[in-house]
Amino acid sequence: MADEPTILTEKRGRLAIVTLNRPAALNALTGAMMGAFNNVVAELERDPAVTAIVITGAGRGFCAGFDSAELVKTTETGLAERNLADRGVDEDLPAQFIGLLKVSKPVIAAVNGPAAGLGFILAMMCDLRFASDTAAFVTAFSKRGLIAEHGASWMLPRIVGPSRALDLLWSSRKVGADEALRIGLVDRVVPAAELLDAVAQYVDDIAANVSPRSLAIIKGQVYAGLSEPVGPAVREADRLTRESLSHPDSREGARSFVERRPPQFAPWTGVV
Repeated sequence: MADEPTILTEKRGRLAIVTLNRPAALNALTGAMMGAFNNVVAELERDPAVTAIVITGAGRGFCAGFDSAELVKTTETGLAERNLADRGVDEDLPAQFIGLLKVSKPVIAAVNGPAAGLGFILAMMCDLRFASDTAAFVTAFSKRGLIAEHGASWMLPRIVGPSRALDLLWSSRKVGADEALRIGLVDRVVPAAELLDAVAQYVDDIAANVSPRSLAIIKGQVYAGLSEPVGPAVREADRLTRESLSHPDSREGARSFVERRPPQFAPWTGVV
């Protein structure tokens, strides 16, 4: 229905599920939809009841990319006419969904069908990718006369390696779930009917056993380390270790281990 929200949210235990909801269009993204998506993710990051966020699509697709009508308008008006601010994109780092790398909670893509173009970017910018056995991935940009958009030339080689990234970006060929797992593009492949259950089981385990603060800091370390030499990364890890040893979560982690009970870590709201 036309008035139905294009971004849906629900909670399953400590997991927040964000669903792209334009199933008739294979969840193709509009500018307003991307702005709403970024606002929802920001709210969930601040929610202490949420350990992790999963992104998925309604119906049989994950995301078919940028809405074709808006794409035509963009190619006709040019880059200068794109209102990136309305989409929640930082003008200094104008790559859609790259902000997910800064979200201080795990963000997991549950790829339930085709992920093409901007949908491919959305999955790529998540921390983990769980795919159904019906999932498929297509970069699409080269076949539209475009280049590796939205940080793809930076992130994709770090996931699958330079030669495989060039293959996917040059050819824009379809990659099925099994190949995606083999080349490291996805982390799990499960039957379609079990996809969200598999993500929920993973999140339930970390929610029960892992410090939310540790999750946030480790994520920051990993992404910062992609762009810095080993020396600064190791020195920063040493500083963070000393800081963590004085945090209540460290004491709780040690005590719960000795006492053989589940830990009771402090909630996390996105603030160190």
